[in-house]
Amino acid sequence: MSTEETSPSSWKKTALSANMLFGMGNPLLDISAVVDKDFLDKFGLKPNDQILAEDKHKALFAEIVKRNKVEYHAGGSTQNSVKIAQWMLQKPHKVATFFGCIGKDNFGEILKKKAEEAHVDAHYYEQNEEPTGTCAACITGDNRSLVANLAAANCYKKEKHLDLDSNWELVEKAKVYYIAGFFLTVSPESILKVAKHASENNKIFCMNLSAPFISQFFKEPLMKVMPYVDILFGNETEAATFAKELGFETDDIAVIAHKTQNLPKENIKRQRLVVFTQGKDDTVATVGDKVTMFPVLDIDQNDIVDTNGAGDAFVGGFLSALVQEQSLEECIRAGHYAANVIIRRVGCTFPEKPDFD
Repeated sequence: MSTEETSPSSWKKTALSANMLFGMGNPLLDISAVVDKDFLDKFGLKPNDQILAEDKHKALFAEIVKRNKVEYHAGGSTQNSVKIAQWMLQKPHKVATFFGCIGKDNFGEILKKKAEEAHVDAHYYEQNEEPTGTCAACITGDNRSLVANLAAANCYKKEKHLDLDSNWELVEKAKVYYIAGFFLTVSPESILKVAKHASENNKIFCMNLSAPFISQFFKEPLMKVMPYVDILFGNETEAATFAKELGFETDDIAVIAHKTQNLPKENIKRQRLVVFTQGKDDTVATVGDKVTMFPVLDIDQNDIVDTNGAGDAFVGGFLSALVQEQSLEECIRAGHYAANVIIRRVGCTFPEKPDFD
C-alpha cells in the first residue's frame, strides 16, 4: 500500500490561482468596541468570557453600535482562517473561497464588503428569515467579553446553495478544503459532500475540533466525517476532550495525536496528519508514524494583546503554505508566524502585509 504524505512535498509545483483554497462555515460580523463596566453589568457580562447570546443580550448589539465608536471585521472561525491564508499569500487575490449564510440586511452588506477588502471570494447564501450573525467584542482594558449571536449562520442549506452548479464548480476548482468543527452544528450534510469530493479526487480535506462541546455533543456527525479528514487541527483542551469521548484512556497529547492519526480513513493514498497547538507550548504533529514537537515563536508576555484569534490564525498560516505545496515544517512555521502576529492585536486583525519569507 503506497501512501503519499498529506503534506505534499511529492506534488508537482503549480502556480497559485483563484479558488484553490475552499472554506465553509459560520460567517459572523465581529463588532468590537471599548465599553465601560456599567455596560458589562447591564447585560450581565464577565470582563473576559465567550458566550452565545440569550434573549437578554438582543439589545446589546443595537446599543454597542449606537453608543461607541465601533470597528467591524469579517469574522467566524473558518472565515478568519481563510482570510488569514489570503493575507499571507497576498497575490493573486481570491485564492481563498468562502461559503456561509448571512441575512439580507445592513450587517450582511458590511460582511460582504469586508470579505471583498480581504480579497476573499465569498459566496454567501442570503436569506430573509434570520439576521446576519454577529459577535460583539466588548473591550474593557486588556479584557474582551465575546457575545456571539449565530442567527443567519445557522440557516445554511445544502440544497439551496452548495448543490447549485455555479457554486459546486467553485468547490471542484479547489485542491485544499478547510471547515471548522463549529459547522457540524449547522450542516453536517454539506461537510460530508465536500469531504467525499476531496477524498474521491485525492485532494486535501482539513477539519478542526474547534471546541470541546463539538466532541461532546456532536460526536456522531464528527465521526461520520472523520474517515475523510486528511489533516485534523485542534488545541490541547479540544484534543483531551476528543480522547475522552473516544475512550483513548490517555491524556498524553502525543499518544492522542498518534491514536487520532490511526482512526479509520477512506483515502489510503494519504496518511492522516494531526496537528495540535498548545498555546505557548510546542505544537504537536504526526510526521509519518512518529509524533514531533515544533516550538512556537518566542514572545514577551507584555506584547500579547488578545489570544482569541490565535488558533484561527495558526490554521490560516498553515493553509497558506499547504496550498503552495510546502513541507509540513514550512506549514507549521507559517502557522506559528501568523498566530504570533494576531495575538499582538485586538481581534483577528493584521497589518497590511506579512513580514514572512
